[in-house]
Amino acid sequence: MNIIRIILIVLELLVFSYFVFAVLYIFIFGFASLFKQRIPAKKMDKMRKFAVMIPGYKEDLVIVDVAIDALQQDYPKELFEVIVIADSFKPETLEALQKLPIRVEVVVFEVSKKSKALNKCMASIGDNYDVAMILDADNIMEHDVLPKINEAFNRGFYAVQGHRMAKNTNTNFAILDAISEEINNAIFRKGHRVLGLSSALIGSGMAIDYKIYKSFMSEIDSVGEDKELEMRLLRNDYQIEYVEDARIYDEKTSQSKVFVNQRRRWIAAQLLHFRDYFFPGFIHLLKTGNIDFFDKVLQMIQPPRILLSGILFILTLSSGLVYFFQLNFISQWFSLGFYFWLPLLLLTGIVLWISIPRKFFNKRTYKALLSLPAGFLLMFLSLLKIRGAGSRFIHTTHSHTEKVTKKAK
Repeated sequence: MNIIRIILIVLELLVFSYFVFAVLYIFIFGFASLFKQRIPAKKMDKMRKFAVMIPGYKEDLVIVDVAIDALQQDYPKELFEVIVIADSFKPETLEALQKLPIRVEVVVFEVSKKSKALNKCMASIGDNYDVAMILDADNIMEHDVLPKINEAFNRGFYAVQGHRMAKNTNTNFAILDAISEEINNAIFRKGHRVLGLSSALIGSGMAIDYKIYKSFMSEIDSVGEDKELEMRLLRNDYQIEYVEDARIYDEKTSQSKVFVNQRRRWIAAQLLHFRDYFFPGFIHLLKTGNIDFFDKVLQMIQPPRILLSGILFILTLSSGLVYFFQLNFISQWFSLGFYFWLPLLLLTGIVLWISIPRKFFNKRTYKALLSLPAGFLLMFLSLLKIRGAGSRFIHTTHSHTEKVTKKAK
């Protein structure tokens, strides 16, 4: 009996330590996001040529509108080229794309991957570009994104993440997904930059020096290509900038099935990268003081915010019931009680509250919050289905074609 109790207490302390780390991590960077991001001075004044690459797999419903919109940048037309990488598109979609003043690269693979499509595209289009700008096939840019990204490069950065935000909030799940993205923007992008660390990449709405991007991507053949790229950039001391006012609109998940598919792919990629990079990251920290790289490794074991808050709520509620009803036959097996878990839950609630943009504080959001238990359950189920998700392409279908309301020029 004593051995079992010791084992349970050790496991309890390990779980508690993990959640203390997870909560303090997001609190530090979430609180930092309340402050103004420092903008470095310009080091040069150069207009770069952009390859705006838009890889898409069976994205016939949205790709033509996205390609047309991508052409509407307030940037010299001769200094950016829109390139659609078409994987498994319908003939009529290809015909419509080829009528536009863009470049269409048709790719065919036995097993499709975004990394394969991008690598094949760059092998075909050559090297006459300064910056690779990556969009997803559903992304819509504000008209001033390229000028703002170019300015960040003029400040000395070689990798820049724009502010990806919701294109649609048409369902409860879409609202929750939009809020989740903005929380991540606050914690992992703006908060990190305020404290002098690199922004996290998202996989789209990002710009990388073309030569660096082509070189690193040539060695990447994974589903989580953005996280692999991020690791390689930070390991080689390339800091990643975040441009908060370079807005790129992204379609948010409207259906629970798509929600699960996305999350299990992301979780699987995170775990794989933590496994592969923990020791290299720790060694780099000791040898070269590369905090950015090691911080990124630590991000890979951060639980999704909905899982973190849901599990802490369950632990707080259950320990509270044990405490208030004096269920000694249960409490005797554990060393930590209600007053240990409650502060973690409250701190998590605070950091999520301060990270959500004020525009989401409305009746529609409060109604969407009623779907949180379902979202938590789906996230938990996604954990049970991550086997193989990190090595297999999982397609997310995009279909939202409603026009985005942009800022006035």
